[in-house]
Amino acid sequence: MPPKSRSIRTQAIILSRRDFGEADRLLTLLTPAHGKLRAIAKGARKPNAKLSGHVELFARSDCLLRQGRNLAILTQAELIEPYLGLRDDLQRGAYASYAAELLDRFTADDEEAAGGLFALLDDTLARIANSHDPRLATRFYELALLDLVGFKPELSECVITRQPLLPEAQFFSSDEGGVVSRAGLARSRSYTLPIELDTLKLLRHLQRNAVNYADVESLRLSADEHGRAERLMLAYIAHLLEGRLASAAFLAGLRSEDGRK
Repeated sequence: MPPKSRSIRTQAIILSRRDFGEADRLLTLLTPAHGKLRAIAKGARKPNAKLSGHVELFARSDCLLRQGRNLAILTQAELIEPYLGLRDDLQRGAYASYAAELLDRFTADDEEAAGGLFALLDDTLARIANSHDPRLATRFYELALLDLVGFKPELSECVITRQPLLPEAQFFSSDEGGVVSRAGLARSRSYTLPIELDTLKLLRHLQRNAVNYADVESLRLSADEHGRAERLMLAYIAHLLEGRLASAAFLAGLRSEDGRK
């Protein structure tokens, strides 16, 4: 039996990076076949380093990795898709940071069956970079990601009574993982948030079309509509992760400076 190759050639999206040692970078990479990998880009911080322009944050590159004892070593990289819209707009870049951090927090290293996650993030970064509404692309991404990682919120029936929901304002329980009807509220012991009917309809629409963004990209939402959906999703995600994402707080600060909700 031939020995297992210690080299991997793969496309990868750079989820995060930080300085390592005197001139290296430590990268977190998402790959379609090998899941999430940690890799050292040796010398990437040196002036005129061959790797430096090819390992940009939230970019997709073709990478050659050598498997080390604890970390992979990035030996070659060629930038394929920089998602240029993320570089020219601070807010779009912040949404990309949120998308990457969210996926990083919900996945373990070397996770199997990462192809769906890779495709979703690749598509999402392109939408955030180019679409008319990066906030809508982000809500769509959240629901699709939660479905893939096993935390899909229940939006069609009451999580307490298991009865279909009436067309009226409801409540949402992060503990229970979904919507609580007025009838179920009396039986629920968990903390709930009110959810208006229009917000519930929006989230249902996004969830039903989680594999086809073309069916939702024509939506035009007000700042208030966006705000209500975002507050609910961020509360649920913070509950699942037992803490708020740093990128979500940064986004909120950016919108506050711009006078947006």
